[in-house]
Amino acid sequence: MSDYRLVIFDWDGTLMDSAGRIVSSVQAVAKRLELPVPDDEAVKEIIGISLGPSLKRLFGELPEARMEQLVSAYRDEYVELNTTPTPLFNGVPELLTRLHGEGRTLAVATGKARRGLKRVWQQTNTGHFFHGSRCGDETESKPHPQMLEQLLEELDVPVHQAVMIGDTVHDMKMAEAIGMDRIGVSFGAHHPSRLESHKPKAIVDNIDQLAALLVN
Repeated sequence: MSDYRLVIFDWDGTLMDSAGRIVSSVQAVAKRLELPVPDDEAVKEIIGISLGPSLKRLFGELPEARMEQLVSAYRDEYVELNTTPTPLFNGVPELLTRLHGEGRTLAVATGKARRGLKRVWQQTNTGHFFHGSRCGDETESKPHPQMLEQLLEELDVPVHQAVMIGDTVHDMKMAEAIGMDRIGVSFGAHHPSRLESHKPKAIVDNIDQLAALLVN
C-alpha cells in the first residue's frame, strides 16, 4: 500500500478529532431552536455529509427560512461558541510530513465547507501539505463520488493509483462507487464493523498503523 501516488484523506474523524464538537454543537443548536435533540449516535451517523443534507437527515424537511436559521446557528455554535477541543490525532503532522517528503500527492475530500477547511488548515498549519481538496459546498455530498472524480481529474492520477482514507461509511461508499481502494480508521464516527462491509484494504486503529501501511 506504499505505492499509491495519490492519498486522499477525509478530515473530521480521520485527521482531526472533531466528532465531540460536532455532536455537542448540533445538540446545543437543537435546544436553542426548540427542535428535537438528536442523541450522540444519530449525529455521528451524519458526520462527513455536507451540512445542508446532514441537517435535513436529522431534522427532516423544514421551511426554507427555518433551515437557513438552523445552518447559520450551527456554524456560529461550531466556530464561535463551542469550546470542545478539536486537535489533530496523534501522529498526523508526522504522517503528512513523511508522505509529503516522499513526493506523494495528498488531497482532502471533506463534508466541511471551504471556509471551514481553510480555517482548520490555518489553525493546524497543515494546508501546505495538500495538492488538492474538495469540500461539501462545492460538489455533491458524500457518498456521491463526485469529490473523488474531480480530484482524480485535477491531479491527473488514475483511480488504481489512489486511495481514500476515512472514518465513515460515507467515505467507504464514495470510493467503492468508482473502484478506488479505501482504508478505514476505527477511531472516528462509525464503528469499524460498518466500514468492513465496504471491503476496505485495511482498517487501522491509530495513525501509526496507517503510517506503517503508507510510508516507504
